[in-house]
Amino acid sequence: MKSAVVTPVPGNPEAWRASTTAPEPVSELWRHHGSALMRFACKLTLGDRQRAEDIVQETLLRAWRHPEVLGTGRAPIRPWLFTVARRVAIDVWRARARTEEIADGRQPDMPDPADCIERTITGLDVRAALGTLSAPHRQVIIEMYYNNRSVAETARLLGIPPGTVKSRAHYATRQLRRVLATSREYTTKSAYGQSLSA
Repeated sequence: MKSAVVTPVPGNPEAWRASTTAPEPVSELWRHHGSALMRFACKLTLGDRQRAEDIVQETLLRAWRHPEVLGTGRAPIRPWLFTVARRVAIDVWRARARTEEIADGRQPDMPDPADCIERTITGLDVRAALGTLSAPHRQVIIEMYYNNRSVAETARLLGIPPGTVKSRAHYATRQLRRVLATSREYTTKSAYGQSLSA
């Protein structure tokens, strides 16, 4: 015999109904996105698995509190979950910093620990954007911007003409700009992002 689970009624987040066939929304989220969320949260906490588990738990709790996110099926939910996890991680770091300030008697003008997490997140975003480039374009960007080589040095190292280096750098930076802008636009203008603070 199937047990009844609670599922949201689309369009009316306050109303709930029992269903004998629909799986529990949070269990579904965990099954589909749990491992990716854990990996992401572990990176955000610099490997602290216990804090990562807390972040994932709070992320899933916020998703459960917003059934309109679960019920629409129109937009992919993983970017929303990652945005929530990112913000929960920042909240955790800030709370931890305040607690340590009080316990240690440190001055409140210390750097915000959330800055570290923002740099980590930006690095993850850039790494993902680099993954969208073709190997030749990615090579040029890495040599020129990460290894701080000139066009001539990059051309010599890769065995291609300087004009090709310039062309690849131009198209690669244009693609990176487009990917990062799309990612940030989705994160900031997401219909679900605004409900995150509730």
